[in-house]
Amino acid sequence: MTDRSASWRMPTRAQMEKMASAVGRSAPPDRGFAPDDDLPPEYWQALLDDAGPGARGPDLVASGRLLRLSQIPQHLLRVNCRRCGRTVEIQKADAARLYGPDAIWRDVGPRLLDNTCSERTGGHEEDGCWPSYDV
Repeated sequence: MTDRSASWRMPTRAQMEKMASAVGRSAPPDRGFAPDDDLPPEYWQALLDDAGPGARGPDLVASGRLLRLSQIPQHLLRVNCRRCGRTVEIQKADAARLYGPDAIWRDVGPRLLDNTCSERTGGHEEDGCWPSYDV
């Protein structure tokens, strides 16, 4: 601890007068919007023109996870386990025969991994593989 007072943090009287005189000059010309005010039409137009969250983030349909087996163009489907590093490949025709052509790849992938999973702990939450989809 020091004996110094906190006066070194306070501006001097001349500095305070200078700041007080500057407040009136640099005030913003427009006031902000109140919570019950209507927003300007430019705001709403910008929202309508925005492409949406799919344009910026990863597209789940394009990645193939949410596609039905009949919609996937590749003939070889691959799912990896991020936990144990295993990779399981299956032909699209075989997957459609086993799980149906309307089955979603996101649902088929974990079933393929779970059939041969080597990470069995006995606990439901920790058990099984962590799928990563490659279409």
